Amino acid sequence: MPRDLRQDAMQILHAALGAVDPSAAIRRHVRREGDMLQIGEQVLDLGRFRHVFVLALGKAAYPMAYALQVLLGRRLDRGVLVTKYGHIPAALDERWTVIEAGHPVPDENSLRGAQLLAALAEQAGEEDLLLCVLSGGGSALATWPAEGLSLSDLQAVTDLLLRAGATIHELNAVRKHLDRIKGGGLARFAYPATSIVLVLSDVVGDDLSVIASGPMAPDPSTFHDAWRVLNRYGLLERVPMSVRIRLEAGLHGRIPETPKPGEEIFQRVSHEIVASNRLAAQAALEEAARLGYHPFLLSTFVEGEAREVARVMAAVAKEIATTDRPAPRPACVVWGGETTVTVRGSGRGGRNQELALAAAIALEGWPNVLVAAIGTDGIDGPTDAAGAFADGETVHRAYLLGLDAVAHLEANDAYAFFDTLGDLIRTGPTGTNVNDIGILLVGSP
Repeated sequence: MPRDLRQDAMQILHAALGAVDPSAAIRRHVRREGDMLQIGEQVLDLGRFRHVFVLALGKAAYPMAYALQVLLGRRLDRGVLVTKYGHIPAALDERWTVIEAGHPVPDENSLRGAQLLAALAEQAGEEDLLLCVLSGGGSALATWPAEGLSLSDLQAVTDLLLRAGATIHELNAVRKHLDRIKGGGLARFAYPATSIVLVLSDVVGDDLSVIASGPMAPDPSTFHDAWRVLNRYGLLERVPMSVRIRLEAGLHGRIPETPKPGEEIFQRVSHEIVASNRLAAQAALEEAARLGYHPFLLSTFVEGEAREVARVMAAVAKEIATTDRPAPRPACVVWGGETTVTVRGSGRGGRNQELALAAAIALEGWPNVLVAAIGTDGIDGPTDAAGAFADGETVHRAYLLGLDAVAHLEANDAYAFFDTLGDLIRTGPTGTNVNDIGILLVGSP
């Protein structure tokens, strides 16, 4: 019986998402017996702390915070949670202050959320324990402009860099030098409390200084790096003048750099990665093998322009279909990472939908091949879709409906294209966020 590639793809993707469930990740890494709290390899005696505070930031803030609330019980004194609109499925108890804010461009609630996080961190003293849970999206969700800058300045810079196709490393190098809590800034407020940061990584390579813009981590980037990013994308003349003035002041040493490795404020801070793209990719491989595919991990470091990455994935599919390399059929190739899109058109979509559309064009006419790519948070770009499916018949099916695949790609309008075909992948907000996962299925000959 021929395989249903689409059904298999969804099973594999659901397995990947299940492996990085934020609540389960917290429960795997944090255990409590009486007053003894074990976090990774660390064992803490809660009895020696005057207060226990929790800061929760990111798209997965709610499930991570809720898991800690259950584990800590009455030992939790206060918490602040900042997440994306629509990501609070149920109320936490009265000890929490909860803020829903804008993403991917910050809004007024992002400012309020950042200030509340900083205020609670500053309240923590040397005899207090501060538990921070961080996940992707935190850079936009909590924003406190540096002196001389406004929220509208940061909104403009963020929008320009996103539209230019800047990588998350580049985007955050700029944001960290325009903000009070990013790039180790929150650690300044938290010192000298004992701070443990539990991280759900949405960054290729799990760079702690980049995840949510590293509010509790030393920042290796500099004002020079931020300046070079804006220059690389031709944005120096387009960003607000106040941004240029601040960066120039930093270049000439008139204002201090972000906190660097070795500084005193980090001596009582430790980080623990509780889930990542690698974990999701491994679960996808295991589910593919269970379904009878020959699994192959391409990489969890995939970056670059979505449509260019799509052509590479299509080339891999053709190689497998023709030579049974790098994996024999039936094959499942898994990749993870985060692509970018340089926006030139006025359509709607996200990086995974754009990747799928470009793959559909490259795979036109190739039978028994399917590509599926999703954002693990369930939201791909400013849409209600997580991603999309594409196969060798996608372009022809679209043609019969009067859709021009190439025109939709050039307009960055993948959402309308796949929505008409019924090929969008809609999971709803998943509560997790570990970059993107893509799979390529090539059925038996």
